[in-house]
Amino acid sequence: MTAEFTGWHVLAEFGGVDAALCDDLERLESALRESLIAAGVTICDVVHKKFDPQGVTVLALLSESHASIHTYPESGDIFVDVFTCGSIGAGATKAVELLRDKLSPADVRMQVIQRGHGAEQIREPVGSGLTRVWDLRDVIVDTRTPFQHMVIARTEQGISLFSDDDRQSTEFSQLTYHEAMMVPAFVLAEKLDRVLIIGSGEGVASQMSVAAGATRVDHVDIDQLEVELCAQHLPYGYTSDELAAAVRGEGPVTVHYADGWDFLAQAKASGERYDVIVIDLPDERVEDAQHNRLYEAEFLSRCRALLAPGGVLCAQAGCATMWRNETLKRSWDRFHDQFASVVLYTSDEHEWSFLFGLNEQVGDPVPGMTGRLATLPYRPLTIDARALTRGAIEPYALRAGR
Repeated sequence: MTAEFTGWHVLAEFGGVDAALCDDLERLESALRESLIAAGVTICDVVHKKFDPQGVTVLALLSESHASIHTYPESGDIFVDVFTCGSIGAGATKAVELLRDKLSPADVRMQVIQRGHGAEQIREPVGSGLTRVWDLRDVIVDTRTPFQHMVIARTEQGISLFSDDDRQSTEFSQLTYHEAMMVPAFVLAEKLDRVLIIGSGEGVASQMSVAAGATRVDHVDIDQLEVELCAQHLPYGYTSDELAAAVRGEGPVTVHYADGWDFLAQAKASGERYDVIVIDLPDERVEDAQHNRLYEAEFLSRCRALLAPGGVLCAQAGCATMWRNETLKRSWDRFHDQFASVVLYTSDEHEWSFLFGLNEQVGDPVPGMTGRLATLPYRPLTIDARALTRGAIEPYALRAGR
């Protein structure tokens, strides 16, 4: 039988422990032994050291790995470290909890870390000092393309795509995300014939556009490897065969492996006009980042110049939560500087906000949007008229800032 290379590592700090107990070698060793045995782990040996003038270290060698305590009687503090590997699983946590009960600390801080195979994680930054941790059950792709670190893995949300530690889409939530981005644009545009999509490497946005009635979709993405791996491994968006046909220009979707900036210049030179233009890229960074230029005023201006009469520019604009809304505020100001009319849509079941800009002045756009929704060839599964009405209400922070 092959051993399973997994383990649980528990790091704890006990505070407010009786000073005499912190310096009592026999009681501490006994408490550690009893806690480990009750947790179901196997002790192979125990060694200890009594320090002068005070303090104790006890180290247990386990069949499953190790456990230790190190005390500071002068402050009533104890460091605890228990690691158990293999099928014992949460034995480390149980041992620390039993030890806590025996030593009666006034306060406890405990961190549990899964290690080994199956313990891969992605730590996604969600704001200053805040991190979302994704447990990866099975890593399918982990590679560095010429433009980004790309991971495709199975998570609790199904097969999921990550770029430079940012979640891009998941099997569970991608439809909600893509409909929040595309459906408002579909019902805002005067007509829906020609669509330009910059980014959105999975291909879902292109497919939705065709389902909504577009006869030509130009899909531009600079990262060929990412688009190909998405088609190969994601259960949504392009299949590999569909992508190959789109690269050849067979059908309504044509994939262009190009820099969005350069493609806009070529489209302008050839007199192209689009009813909908979509910018769907990894999040704009608060700090400097190469792709930030595709969110800034000059790029928006270039896109605006390619809109057909009644056309709509859509951009993923960040998150409305107060702890990470700085890039949304930036986009909000840029759109208002560029467009006669600006419409917001914030998903009621996802965390992202999208901005839609029109060159023409529009009064209240919501009645027209909800009216067109009923006749849209694409039938959304996550948006209805009430969602459009609610989602178009700007967060207070945006309204108050203008």
